[in-house]
Amino acid sequence: MSTSTTFPSAVAAYFGGVKSALLSVFSLVLMGTYIGMGALAHDVGVSSGWLALSTVLVWAAPAQLIMISALGTGGPLFEVALAVTLSATRLFPMVVALLPLLRGPGTRLRDMLLPTHFTSISMWVESLRLLPAIAPEHRIAFCNGLSCGYMGTAVTFGFAGYYLAAGLPPLLAGVLLFLTPMSFFLSTVSNARMMIDRLALAFGLVLGPLLAYWGVQLDLLWTGIIGGGLAYAVHRVREATQ
Repeated sequence: MSTSTTFPSAVAAYFGGVKSALLSVFSLVLMGTYIGMGALAHDVGVSSGWLALSTVLVWAAPAQLIMISALGTGGPLFEVALAVTLSATRLFPMVVALLPLLRGPGTRLRDMLLPTHFTSISMWVESLRLLPAIAPEHRIAFCNGLSCGYMGTAVTFGFAGYYLAAGLPPLLAGVLLFLTPMSFFLSTVSNARMMIDRLALAFGLVLGPLLAYWGVQLDLLWTGIIGGGLAYAVHRVREATQ
């Protein structure tokens, strides 16, 4: 998009968001991810209708993967719900970072509900990149269109993966599911401009595998806390000595 994108109406902004989603590389990532997700749902006995519904309601591939895997192995509903909820808390900082870009002087609380639910890795990365160039009064509509474009892609290719599952090797399905975390990682690396961001990434890359190897419970959570804390401490020391 140009540095100053204008739309004649909120409806045009919404469809501009849909178009941006469909032309984004993240749509290709979602296609592969949800072909794998559909194959997994087929293998564990989750119906295609429930797969589509969980995509719309959960809208987070890792949490959805946890849910489908746990339900497929007969996990208790309470434990499944708790695991999905804990997994989804990682999106809270993304929501906090995104809302100031969407909120204007006349923005109502109910206007923020859909963007809050729609916040996902792909939508968040693209929103931070594209929204500053869009007039504030059209940002919510654009953001909703962007998310609906991604969600529609996920639902469509979830169905495709479900009905192609019989001919999809398990290894390929696993590789496809790995596309989302890898795309987020590469986007984070490319957008890491400040020293504190690069330090946090470096600490995380070292700590994550170590904690997983040592069998530490909640290893991803501790990786974020320790790695982010160390990066912040180095940043503060560096600022104090300048």
